[in-house]
Amino acid sequence: MGKGSILEVKNLTVKLEGETILENLNFKVKEGEVLTILGPNGAGKTVLLRTLLGLLPYEGKIRWKKNVKIGYVPQRLPFIKDIPLSVKEFFKLKEVNEEKIQKVLFSVGIKDLNILKKKIGDLSSGQFQRMLIAFALVDEPQVLLFDEPTAGIDMGAEETIYTFLEKLREEKSLTILLVTHDLSIVYRFASNCLCLNKKMLCFGRPKRITPQTLAKLYGGKIKIYKHRHD
Repeated sequence: MGKGSILEVKNLTVKLEGETILENLNFKVKEGEVLTILGPNGAGKTVLLRTLLGLLPYEGKIRWKKNVKIGYVPQRLPFIKDIPLSVKEFFKLKEVNEEKIQKVLFSVGIKDLNILKKKIGDLSSGQFQRMLIAFALVDEPQVLLFDEPTAGIDMGAEETIYTFLEKLREEKSLTILLVTHDLSIVYRFASNCLCLNKKMLCFGRPKRITPQTLAKLYGGKIKIYKHRHD
């Protein structure tokens, strides 16, 4: 494990049902970095996160820092909204006390604790996403893996979620691996960017990711809109 590294991936290949989903990936993530993972649908981004979590078989090497705690926020959990659980009951699945639940909800910007009584299916998309982040944080991880954390929520809530993630990273010195399609977020928040389409097409600082690389990645012309900073 290199100095300052929290994750090292070498020659990672994943084959599922005879099909190669990921081929020969090599990259490192240092503590406190934000790695964004870009790629078209079907590129293997979610498979990569699930493999890093130890949920899928693979060839090659995945080395996490010893005793590291990892939190995971999946892309979608539509079935959960159909389960008749309150927010409080959902958190109790992790066997944590109410004081800790309130603290972690407060840390993700949920100040109204009446939400604990609400059914999960009655939450707004923004509340639901924050609840999932809080659920991942309740174990006090050092690393958070996010699979498109703003999928299915409106632009206002999306901006708030990303701003919150940056604040969270600074306050808790978290390392974040983030699957996203939002190029402006890459330029705004990322330490490094991994361009993935089954194979690794690029890896490096966001400013090194050229429009030509992105066009190759997504198979067409790409327009990049950067946030303005006052």
